Amino acid sequence: MDGGFTLDDFTVDEAAATVSCPNRVTRPITATRAVIFGARCRGCPLRARCTTSATGRTLRLHPHDALQRAHRARATDPQFQAVYRQHRPMVERSISWLVAGGNRRLRFLGTQHNDLWLHHRVAALNLRRLLALGLLRSGGSWTVAPS
Repeated sequence: MDGGFTLDDFTVDEAAATVSCPNRVTRPITATRAVIFGARCRGCPLRARCTTSATGRTLRLHPHDALQRAHRARATDPQFQAVYRQHRPMVERSISWLVAGGNRRLRFLGTQHNDLWLHHRVAALNLRRLLALGLLRSGGSWTVAPS
């Protein structure tokens, strides 16, 4: 829901096994990692921003919810974003090279042949990249030409 509350707007207390909503209503985390606010949402002044469900808001917490929250918080750091922007384009480009030419589907039955094909494809792409960077053989060893 646009402008609504996200999972990060809820306060999770793993030690107490509870979750508090933005309106400070606290509910327990069930054995299946669900948090059901249910009837507590009926008179809530924040309901329009929280849920459209007639039965109230329900959260499903991932087993590694605390780790995911920590990573999302770290991703807001400007230094992290700068490093991410620096490396993401090459990762995206490498994936596009890997799937180029109709290579989005597996060619063989079974994992052994597909694993072998993938390793050969990646090796060929790495060799092509090294040649583009100026891979040279000099003095009995391989070097990449300085840029």
